[in-house]
Amino acid sequence: MNIKKYSIIFALIFVVLIFASCSQTTSKNNDVIKIGVNYELSGDVATYGQSSVEGIELAVEQINKAGGINGKQIVLIKYDNKSEPSEATTLASKLMTKDKVVAVLGPATSGAFKATIPVAIQNKIPVISGSATADDVTVDKNGVKEYAFRICFNDSYQGTAMAKFALNHLSKKKAVIIMDSSSDYSKGLAENFAKTFQEGGGTIVAREAYVKNDTDFNAILTSIKNKDFDVIFIPGYYNEAGLIIKQARGQGINVPILGADGFDSPVLLELAGANALNNVYFSNHYSSLDKSPVVVQFIKDFKAKYNKEPDAFNALGYDLAKFVANAISRAEKIDGESVKKALESTTDFKGVTGTFSIDKNHNPVKDIIVIELKNGVQHSAIKVSR
Repeated sequence: MNIKKYSIIFALIFVVLIFASCSQTTSKNNDVIKIGVNYELSGDVATYGQSSVEGIELAVEQINKAGGINGKQIVLIKYDNKSEPSEATTLASKLMTKDKVVAVLGPATSGAFKATIPVAIQNKIPVISGSATADDVTVDKNGVKEYAFRICFNDSYQGTAMAKFALNHLSKKKAVIIMDSSSDYSKGLAENFAKTFQEGGGTIVAREAYVKNDTDFNAILTSIKNKDFDVIFIPGYYNEAGLIIKQARGQGINVPILGADGFDSPVLLELAGANALNNVYFSNHYSSLDKSPVVVQFIKDFKAKYNKEPDAFNALGYDLAKFVANAISRAEKIDGESVKKALESTTDFKGVTGTFSIDKNHNPVKDIIVIELKNGVQHSAIKVSR
């Protein structure tokens, strides 16, 4: 037996098998488009992430059922960042370098989303959020963050819109602001509300502060109770806002209470109780009260899949996936750089949360919705244009 001869034959067979395997793997990978999902599925703001991902998964299911993107199926690679910015950064790196995604959806909150942007710039893979509203998410003093996008309006617009709503729709002139001093989101909203309210002839009677995870707000409420004011603005998340509203109503403070999209969670009702959630208004991206055909169809589809009413984060997640898929379908190539360019060129995208184009700062140009709650249920929705 010629051992050397057979060794060469076996070596050749091995090499052929390796190449065949690689070819099959490459072919398989070329048949799909991998998109990363980096969301808060547990931790302090898990309801935002969970709702966003429900919307994303519904949209991708529909896209794939309709034939995918140019014949290729979308594969979502999903991770839980546990509501921790450092974990979000680690997962963004993993998605881009190991999983080889062409775009990353999320995180939901501004702090966690911003933590992923340096990784996106380094790897030239776009990151896109449906709900990161801080002003400096996509642009700062150094200019536009080239690989960061969002489809929600920013905090400046929310704060400004709610101040105008208080002045023009509610005819209020004397406001108290109760903000989370540990949150950039809350501080940004408070600053823009105060500026616009005062420019419109209103007075900021008092500014009070709390920090994340506080539960007893009675001292703050007692300190303002006897002041002369006719509206309260709480630019915070549902965790604390629900308790502030409950305790305010418990002290007999019945003036209108205003908030932003951080109010949009079923937990707000659980914490505040239905009786306390009257004369409460908050800015949002979407309302189920909207009767436009695209919203009606979305609600029908969402209920069929999840057996519940969709919230704004469900709608934003849905639009986010459709928005990114639309860009990928128009990209010259399926890579991060090409997808980034397609995202930048988006015009008149028709979504559940409105029709919008992407501006030079990678922000959408769209209307805002102000929702009124009665007994904890959405009662009316008013569109406020830019």
